[in-house]
Amino acid sequence: MKELVSIITPTFNSATFIEETIKSVQSQTYTDWEMIIIDDGSTDTTARLIELLSKTDSRIQFYKLEKNSGPAVARNMGIDKAKGEFMTFIDADDVWFPNFIKKSIDIIKQSNIPFVFSSYRRANEKLEFVYSDFIVPNKVTYTDILKSNSISCLTAFVDINTLGKKRMPLIRKRQDMGLWLQYLKVTPFAYGIQETQAIYRIRENSLSRKKADLVKYQWQFYREVEKLNIIQSSYYMLHWMYRGFMKYRN
Repeated sequence: MKELVSIITPTFNSATFIEETIKSVQSQTYTDWEMIIIDDGSTDTTARLIELLSKTDSRIQFYKLEKNSGPAVARNMGIDKAKGEFMTFIDADDVWFPNFIKKSIDIIKQSNIPFVFSSYRRANEKLEFVYSDFIVPNKVTYTDILKSNSISCLTAFVDINTLGKKRMPLIRKRQDMGLWLQYLKVTPFAYGIQETQAIYRIRENSLSRKKADLVKYQWQFYREVEKLNIIQSSYYMLHWMYRGFMKYRN
C-alpha cells in the first residue's frame, strides 16, 4: 500500500510561477500525495489562481492566512495540517522533476535513513540554467549544517513516522535551517542524493542573494536560536561566509 506524502507550499504574490510549481507536483510518478498550500496574504491574483486549480484536483488543499505573517508561520500551518507518513516542501516558484518523490522514498527505504535531500539545478526567473548545478554532499550532520546549509527546502524529504513532526522557528530567515537542525539532533545524519531532482529558481529580488544582509540573520540564528556562545558562533560564521561565497561564485 502506498504511503501519503504531505507537500507544504507557502505562497505570497506568486501568480507568475505557482501554476508551474503545481504542475510539477501533479506530474510526479508517485501519485499518493497531498499538497498543502498556504497563502500568506497575497495581494495579486495568487489566491484566485490556486482556488481554480484546487477545484480540479482534490489532492490540493488551500488555506489563507488573514495577514502576511512570514514563511515560517505559513509552513508551520502546513506542518500542523499534514497527514502523511512523509513530509516535504516546495516553494511557489520552484519545480520538481517527475521522479523526485519516488526517488526520495526509495532511498529512505533502501538506506533506512529517515531524512534525505537531493541535488538540484539552479536557474534564473526564466528557468534558464545560467548557474552551475548544486550537487549536495553524500551526507550531512548537525555541525555540517551549522557551517553551511546544503539542505534546500526544495528537496528535503522527511519520514515523519520515524522522526515525528517538528516546527520551524519563528524567525524571518533560516527557518528551514532551524528545522533541519532539530531533526539532526535526533538522527545522526541526512543522506544526500547526488542526482539532480529539482530546479531552484533564483529570483533577482531574493533575500538569499543579499549576502551582506544575511550575515546579521545568520549571527542571530547562531546566538538566539541555537544558543551558541560567541566563540562557537564566530567559528561557524567564518565557515558559513566562505562556503556561501563558493556556492554562488558561478
